[in-house]
Amino acid sequence: MEKLKPKFFSVMKTYSKEQFVKDVVAGIIVAIIALPLSIALAIASGVGPEAGIYTAIVAGFLVAFLGGSRVQIAGPTAAFATIVAGIVAKDGTQGLMIATILAGILLILMGIMRFGNLLKYIPYTITTGFTAGIAVTLFLGQIKDFAGIVYEHGEAPIETLEKVEAIWMNIRTVNWQAICIGALSLAILIIWPKFFKKIPGSLIAVLVSAAVVEVFALEVNTIGKAFANIPKGFPGFQVDFRYFTFEAVRNQLPNALTIAILAGIESLLSAVVADSMINSKHRSNMELIAQGTANIGSACFGGIPATGAIARTAANIKNGGRTPVSGMVHSVTLLLVVLFLMPYAKLIPMPCIAAILFQVAYNMSGWRSFLKLCKSAPKSDILVLLVTFFLTVIFDLVIAIEVGIVLAAMLFMKRMSEVTEVEGWKYVDDEEDPDSISLRKVPNNTLVYEISGPMFFAAANKILDIDVDENTNVLVLRMRSVNAIDATAMHNLEQLYDDCKKKDITMVLSHVNEQPLKVMKKAGFDKLIGEENFCPHIDEALKRAADLQ
Repeated sequence: MEKLKPKFFSVMKTYSKEQFVKDVVAGIIVAIIALPLSIALAIASGVGPEAGIYTAIVAGFLVAFLGGSRVQIAGPTAAFATIVAGIVAKDGTQGLMIATILAGILLILMGIMRFGNLLKYIPYTITTGFTAGIAVTLFLGQIKDFAGIVYEHGEAPIETLEKVEAIWMNIRTVNWQAICIGALSLAILIIWPKFFKKIPGSLIAVLVSAAVVEVFALEVNTIGKAFANIPKGFPGFQVDFRYFTFEAVRNQLPNALTIAILAGIESLLSAVVADSMINSKHRSNMELIAQGTANIGSACFGGIPATGAIARTAANIKNGGRTPVSGMVHSVTLLLVVLFLMPYAKLIPMPCIAAILFQVAYNMSGWRSFLKLCKSAPKSDILVLLVTFFLTVIFDLVIAIEVGIVLAAMLFMKRMSEVTEVEGWKYVDDEEDPDSISLRKVPNNTLVYEISGPMFFAAANKILDIDVDENTNVLVLRMRSVNAIDATAMHNLEQLYDDCKKKDITMVLSHVNEQPLKVMKKAGFDKLIGEENFCPHIDEALKRAADLQ
């Protein structure tokens, strides 16, 4: 069984000075990358820019210290932006705090209960669909700031379609200076990495755009204008337990479950990618516990939901980070920024933040995978993909995941029921094929049915399709291809037995596999039909049928 032990305590046994230097360098570089992203993602989430940095500091440190991966970098990610913005708009920051803490508790319980491997059962079509949907909503949500549009009538749109409508209604307020700053930032983000890979383009875009706005005194909205009161220093403990009423907790449980599932999926996916890059193996359940602790910690200090960030984790590895120390250095570096440089964040133009989020949306959209699925996947999978995508864009992520999982489960059950078969043997006279040695001789007044595939509730009705007439003395069920049976199928099997009993027909079972046999014994079915009527092979079952004549 997988250990519930943080990787930090395992790797430190062989830690060296040389690796410490590499971890420090990697941690500082990742912090530089995380700084503008954390600010941008916090603003996209409907909270103050400082909340993103608080999240990266607290969650980043806790995941590094307690996590099941050696190199995981945690913080705010684009996956949470739309759902967090919806919670904040509807229930305020107190509602978000409750949802995040509940999500953290759920993640810890998932880790303790060894659910780390269960998250892989979320279909790829669902994760691709809602990821692409989040990317679209993130992109549409940033058009306002990129174009410098002002909502003249005080609109406060929450849903994506409402934002599109508000943008269209106020299109005449477009600020061309803002568009120029946004375009400049976007150009830097695209072109800079092609020539200079060590320094992130997002940092250069922030510095250059802020300088241009200040030097030329452009009429462009900045963080300082959008958020008048950016707090200085690191916040204290901010949880007020008076808000944790039964009603509030009940209302936030669906949001908490969505946050927990997203955090679990994204963090474990990031850990898997990291494993392939450093030839390591993460501890999935410990990673879930760390993510849960990190989300609780983030909420307690004014942060937002966090998870493992694939891009930042990859940057950590590429720059020499090999132990959790690099993640801790990343957090400490951001803490120093908060303590000494936070006032300068007010100069960052909002069109630059929008440009950064445009790039984030493009990178996370996975449009190539989306189109490939649409071209090559079965129709049922395409249906799940498109339903999840459109529900994410039109409504929200909670509805999209709920409907997507239910739809995928129903379609899966339909496919499985189609491969389950209950077929009677075909009978031929000896004169029709006198030389065949592959055919078995079936005793008189005996029916043989072969059941293939799992017998679960979606296919259980096929058991009742077995037709026995009063001339039959023995019914043989060959179950060598039945690897599983559930309560519904067991109930139907008992009904079939009752029907046989009324007609004085003996039921004989052949080659019952381990799981179905265990279910039958638990239900007392073995004693009901008699243990002598359980035969290990079809030949013995036919011999038993002959003896019963």
